[in-house]
Amino acid sequence: MADFLKKGTVSDMQIITGIREMKGFSDSARKEGKTIAFVPTMGYLHDGHMSLLKEGRKYDCLVMSIFVNPIQFGSDEDYNTYPRDMEMDLKIAADSGVDIVFNPKAGEIFPEGFKTHVAVSELSSRLCGISRPLHFQGVATVVAKLFNIVKPDVAIFGQKDFQQFIIIKQMVKDLNIDIEIVGIPVVREKDGLAMSSRNKYLTPEERIAGTCIYRGIMKGMDVFDIGERDTDIILREVRNVIENEPSAKVDYVKICDITTLEGIKVIKNSALLAAAVWIGRTRLIDNCVLGRGLM
Repeated sequence: MADFLKKGTVSDMQIITGIREMKGFSDSARKEGKTIAFVPTMGYLHDGHMSLLKEGRKYDCLVMSIFVNPIQFGSDEDYNTYPRDMEMDLKIAADSGVDIVFNPKAGEIFPEGFKTHVAVSELSSRLCGISRPLHFQGVATVVAKLFNIVKPDVAIFGQKDFQQFIIIKQMVKDLNIDIEIVGIPVVREKDGLAMSSRNKYLTPEERIAGTCIYRGIMKGMDVFDIGERDTDIILREVRNVIENEPSAKVDYVKICDITTLEGIKVIKNSALLAAAVWIGRTRLIDNCVLGRGLM
């Protein structure tokens, strides 16, 4: 990181690693009447993250965190191998007009003896929460901590992780946290694959195969748009497209209520169509809101 800073390519962007320093910066900005926008990330930035930063740049001060959160990974998941490239991330952050990059160490966020967790019940036990039972507890806990440290007025999340977005909104509501939560639609590759840091894991062949998820979702949208409202029929059409890809293994394909994430049988107005699919060893997620189009 130091060598990168010496190159002078980060302009006036500051990198903060300590909690006390981050709080001090935010306190000073608030005293000056500045509005703080916050984009939490785990790094390895792509165009999807850049769309969040573009939204955040509309406010007085833009803070982005880079922190690969250990407590949202299961014991058999990819915490140690999760893609990381700090130099690339800092370049993208600087080019996107980020004012502060908050890059704490795991030991400072979760010191020895840490015992408190935040759990958003029911919402966390559906969709991805079935196969990743402690994932959203880890997400909610770290986001709550980051909110307390960064003290933003606005926090911006991508809607590719739609369940995460809904859980954070519920947490903020339930805990009376005075932060506006803004959601940004999914950003896609030219062939429709939702942008994700984990796309790095895909081989060229798997990269092509992964588009079956987008094609399946598009099929669901088409069936909905011609008038079908029975979710079993729509889901059958979606699964047929995805399961026609030999390397795809469906974790789930579901249609549910946008707010509660409960499964529904008939769509009355709009509903979330969400999918999680293994392509080889990589688990990819995607979604759309039927009745609103691709998110």
